[in-house]
Parts: sequence; C-alpha cells; structure tokens
Amino acid sequence: MTVSQSELDIDWTMVVDDEGLAAASAALAAGSGPVAVDAERASGFRYGGEAYLVQVHRAEAGTFLIDPIGIPDFSPLQRAIGDAEWIFHAASQDLPCLASIGLVPSRIFDTELAARLLGFERVGLGAIVELLLGIALEKAHSAADWSQRPLPAEWLEYAALDVVLLPELRSVIAEQLAEQGKTEFAAQEFEAVRLRPEKPRPEEPWRKLSGSHALKTPRALALSRELWEARDALARERDTAPGRLIPDSSIVAASIANPRSPGDLARLRDFKGRASRSELKRWWAAILRAKTTEDLPGQKPRDPDSIPHHRFWAQRDPAAAARLEAVRSAIDAEAAARRIPVENLLTPDTLRRLVWRPPADPTAENVARRLSELGARDWQVGITAPIIASAFVDLP
Repeated sequence: MTVSQSELDIDWTMVVDDEGLAAASAALAAGSGPVAVDAERASGFRYGGEAYLVQVHRAEAGTFLIDPIGIPDFSPLQRAIGDAEWIFHAASQDLPCLASIGLVPSRIFDTELAARLLGFERVGLGAIVELLLGIALEKAHSAADWSQRPLPAEWLEYAALDVVLLPELRSVIAEQLAEQGKTEFAAQEFEAVRLRPEKPRPEEPWRKLSGSHALKTPRALALSRELWEARDALARERDTAPGRLIPDSSIVAASIANPRSPGDLARLRDFKGRASRSELKRWWAAILRAKTTEDLPGQKPRDPDSIPHHRFWAQRDPAAAARLEAVRSAIDAEAAARRIPVENLLTPDTLRRLVWRPPADPTAENVARRLSELGARDWQVGITAPIIASAFVDLP
C-alpha cells in the first residue's frame, strides 16, 4: 500500500537568524543517530551555486529549515553535527555549496549512490522512497528558484520531506547493502565522494561553450571569447545565470555570423535571450574588441594525457580496439552478475585509459597498480584487476 505525501504529518522549524541557529544547533547536538542533510540552490537562476535553503533532520531533535541569507556564521551548526554521519541523497550535488558556508561532514551515507550499487533502475529520491518506504512524493519544486523570498509554504513542505524520510531510507538501504555483500563497496564510494576535490576553474572557460566545435577560425574563436566574457561579467554583476541573459547558442551564432554593425547583430535571428537587445551596446562592444584584437586564439590545445576516442581505435590501433572489446565484455558480464551498473564497477574512462596504455606485463598485480593510479577504489580494483588481466591473456 502506498501512502501519499499529503497523508504525512510533517513539522519543521524555520531558522532565519543567529539566535534561531543557536537553538537549532543545541537541539541537533542533543539528538541521536545520523543527521539527514539537504540543500536547495537556484541553479539556472543565479550566477553561482550557493545554498538558499539548508534542511537538517535528526531523531529526537526535529527538522530545521535554515535560510542562509541572514546567517553569516554556521560554526554552531558545524560543531553540533560535525562528528555525526550525514545522510544525503546525491551528496556530490550538495557538498560544494555546504562547504562554502562552513558545513563539512566527517562521514556520509549517500542513499542515491547506494541505490545504484544495489542495482536499482531508478534512483531518484521519489522513486526510491516509493519503492522501499511505500510513500509517494510530489517532486514538483526541485527546479524552482529557491533564491526568491518569501518561500511558499508548499515548497518548504517539499524541502522538509527531503530530509525527514532519509534516516528510515538509510536503514532499509543499509540492510540491503549488507544482504548483497556491498557494505564495504558503498563505504569506499561514500568516502571518495566526500573527499573528492572541487574541479578547478578552466584557464579558458569560454571554450566550454556548448556548440563551440562549430567555430573554425581564430577570429570566430575571438568573438566567442569576448562575448562570453562580456556575458559572464554582466551575469556576475546581476547575480543571474549567464544563460538567462543570452544562451550559448546565441554566442556561437554571432561568432559565426561576424556581424558588421549593431543593426546586423540585432537582426540576427539566432541571437536571442532576455538581454540580447536590451544590452546590445555591450555585445557590440565585445564584438568590436574581437574584431580588432591581435590576440587571436587557436584551437583548444590537446591534453597530453588525453587518449583517442574509442570509436577510432580500430583504425588507429587495432590491437587496442581488440583489448577494449575483450575487457569490456568481461567487465560487463561481471557487473551484470553482481547487479552493479558497469559504470559504478569501473568507470568507462578508467577502463579505456588502462586498455589504451596497459602495463608492459599485464599481470593482475600490475593491472591493479595501474587501476589504483587511475583513481579506482580498492573494492573496484580487487574485483576487476584479475578479470582484466585474464582477458589480456586470452587475447589471440
């Protein structure tokens, strides 16, 4: 029998200032068991990835919805829960924005990642809660603009449910991990997520423009660079997601068209977005800089650690292609037997890098060493190294 969200009786306390945070922190410190944590951002609406709501729940303490806007110091909360296990659903999405306000867990349990290791086809919170707890959630506000104030009551109820159900979900999932012999696998994956460093900002972030592969000349690349930097500066100034001003496709279209006047730019059908005409002078100034600069970028430098796309291996290195086919087939079979998605057993990138440049003597020990160098966890290495070494041996 499935229970609907409307049948649940959920209470929460709203925290909006230092005094409220002190009271919430004291209650959470006195609670018991792990702490369920979630954060809501305004991705697609604001420039950065800051948290605009932090939800925390603990047994014998209650549920707290914390508005970070009026709270400059989260150290009382960190002291209260820092030593406890924090339960997340998809921790990698929330850890960076929590760290930016001083909230850093010492250990985590990730119900979404654990569900993947258990072999569930659907691992979203709503799907897992309904399957394992028999509760149907309404996931209507996950993509909302959480920076708006005041927050609607129905949004707050949604946010509270995101953490209230996590402890029970964690217990059920932990039992299934134990039954399948995957408790240690999950523990290593959780720790890898917790310790994963934030990706450094690219030296030339404008090269990440979607569709930039269509830019073939140095002048077109210069146009895209100057337009990207103008958009980024305006987005930062307005605290607005860059794509809400003009989308990447508009920058690429203008860079290819290389308009000869502001009028040409305004008439360009593919140059659109809420600021495409209101900020026309800004975009034209960027285009003029690109037209006159002598600093013309070339194509993106090749990463010395990169490997060819595997689609072309058969032409470039038939032996490598044969190795990949044999190894991938063996890994796929092992993943299916263990009911683990193949990308969780060993990431495709790790597998391809190993196969492209295998150890000179591909024994299980040497394969294991190389896998560890590539970032595979111990449990992944223990399972896959012998399989890969055996596949190498069986090659004709």
